[in-house]
Amino acid sequence: MSEVKPEEISHPAMEQLQGFEYCIDSNPPWGEAIILGFQHYILALGTAVMIPTVLVPMMGGSDGDRVRVVQTLLFVTGINTLLQSLFGTRLPTVIGGSYAFVIPIMAIVQDSSLAAITDNHERFLQSMRAIQGALIVSSSIQIILGYSQLWGIFSRFFSPVGMAPVVALLGFGLFERGFPVVGRCVEVGLPMLILFVVLSQYLKNVQIRNIPVLERFSLFICIALVWAYAQILTSGGAYKHSNAITQINCRTDRANLISSAPWIKIPYPLQWGAPTFSAGQSFGMVSAVLVSLIESTASYNAAARLASATPPPAHILSRGIGWQGIGILLSGLFGTGIGSTVSVENVGLLGSTRIGSRRVIQISAGFMIFFSMLGKFGALFASIPFTIFAAVYCVLFGLVAAVGLSFLQFTNMNSMRNLFIVGVSIFLGLSVPEYFFRYSMAAQRGPAHTKAGWFNDYINTIFSSPPTVGLMVAVFLDNTLEVKDAARDRGMPAWVPFRSFKGDSRNAEFYSLPFNLNRFFPPS
Repeated sequence: MSEVKPEEISHPAMEQLQGFEYCIDSNPPWGEAIILGFQHYILALGTAVMIPTVLVPMMGGSDGDRVRVVQTLLFVTGINTLLQSLFGTRLPTVIGGSYAFVIPIMAIVQDSSLAAITDNHERFLQSMRAIQGALIVSSSIQIILGYSQLWGIFSRFFSPVGMAPVVALLGFGLFERGFPVVGRCVEVGLPMLILFVVLSQYLKNVQIRNIPVLERFSLFICIALVWAYAQILTSGGAYKHSNAITQINCRTDRANLISSAPWIKIPYPLQWGAPTFSAGQSFGMVSAVLVSLIESTASYNAAARLASATPPPAHILSRGIGWQGIGILLSGLFGTGIGSTVSVENVGLLGSTRIGSRRVIQISAGFMIFFSMLGKFGALFASIPFTIFAAVYCVLFGLVAAVGLSFLQFTNMNSMRNLFIVGVSIFLGLSVPEYFFRYSMAAQRGPAHTKAGWFNDYINTIFSSPPTVGLMVAVFLDNTLEVKDAARDRGMPAWVPFRSFKGDSRNAEFYSLPFNLNRFFPPS
């Protein structure tokens, strides 16, 4: 037997992921780009519809109110995505609604002064105005941390061994939105999961006119086929005698969005009335803004890798967080009912299609803005059963988690120090939020239940986020445990060139502002 060479055992570390057809600054032909952009729009609908579906009825809103909130959320998502891809990090990321804001928003909705309002529509309007005020005030945190470069300075404490668990938990921490939701309508969700894996992976080499159509457009094809299959089951009376939960998750006609949607409706600022401001509610919302900041930082690192770009420099992270703060401000002004963050599922789709083009995401933002104004057409696509999206999440969230683990290639994983940091931070990042979730389900309130509501929101929100818990544990351990002479084991030499904008010549190629704006806003 011939001797095995070292290069046949190990693989060289690569700061740019290989094998992508189009990276961040290269563009597919317009026809392909439009279809790929439409795929990202369809995928973003899952969160854009699910969050208002949960929150608006609790606020006292009707189906018509829910449709307007969905339209507004999609409209602002499109605007924020365009702003982020043009002037923020310039990474191909969709900036959509964030589940991190649900806990403080529910605390506002359940406030005694609002709960006492007997008229449902008036209670909805007052609740929305209170949420708007809290979002407007709390958005200043990201704006200040971003544009003051404070977040970029703090990011210098990040290393590959510290960031790997955080990005991994970005995907692993969303397991509750995966197969547990698929299981609510397994006859629709499971075929979607299997079909998506088969088309995007096993048949990815099938080409038509030299285009791998099944790999690039598998999401669009699978959703169309399974949606039609679900429509057949619904029309055939398969769920006529099923319980309410099964009908909500399986039927294609239960969303009641199309009948409630106007033909044309353009969202505008302060459409629900003047925001109301409360110090306690605003302080509570700050916790969600901090969680959004951490989750977005992890998403930007994952998106950079899946766009075949270099790790974003500290200045670029700060710039992106600053624009994301403006995005939350816009959410408050327009009244989306929720704050914003990077859409993890759309980051995963970059890897599934192997297309990391910035232009594709900008086209998807155009679809969001266009269909949010054409209510009936947007509502048609928004009526896709959420079980179908959950099946796709099983793949895309797992892909994002694997991207996080890929940062470990820069580190020495034969070091017990690194093994301890990675293992403990991932375990606690999953275990602590699970404790908070189970406690909340059993007691109908979070573990923190003092008389200070804003403090309760802080603790319950921050420790319910896997990436946030993971970052606190990983960064603390990484910067305090045997730090001396551990720089190489931590993977710091691989990331040092990308800490500053001018540290690597590729940074200018990937992250420079358009229209030659770097002359007026030079990287610091």
